[in-house]
Amino acid sequence: MMIEVFKTNVENSKQAVPLLHLLHNQLPSTEINFDLEDCDNILRVKGESFCPLNVIQIVRDNGFDCALLV
Repeated sequence: MMIEVFKTNVENSKQAVPLLHLLHNQLPSTEINFDLEDCDNILRVKGESFCPLNVIQIVRDNGFDCALLV
């Protein structure tokens, strides 16, 4: 099981919900959620096997910043 945490500039649920749908479609075997209360507007992805770069690309393709937190 792997968990990756990303910093985003997604600010509210109106922005987050469509992204969650897109990410779930691309990564159906993962658990994905936003923590918009966090100062980094965290996106968490948990699953057996996925590529963090794919997550970043999907978010960026939809007009938002996304970077892996290390």
